[in-house]
Amino acid sequence: MEQQEGKFGFTKFAEDWNGRLAMLGFVIALATELLTGKGILAQLGLM
Repeated sequence: MEQQEGKFGFTKFAEDWNGRLAMLGFVIALATELLTGKGILAQLGLM
């Protein structure tokens, strides 16, 4: 029987998805900043 890798913790699967979602979030934040002309902190009312 093959040993299956878990889906939680510091596994290759989790780290791959973490990296993909981080890149997606960065691109969305950059696009939002370009479209609105305001930085992320200004959009949130923190500056």
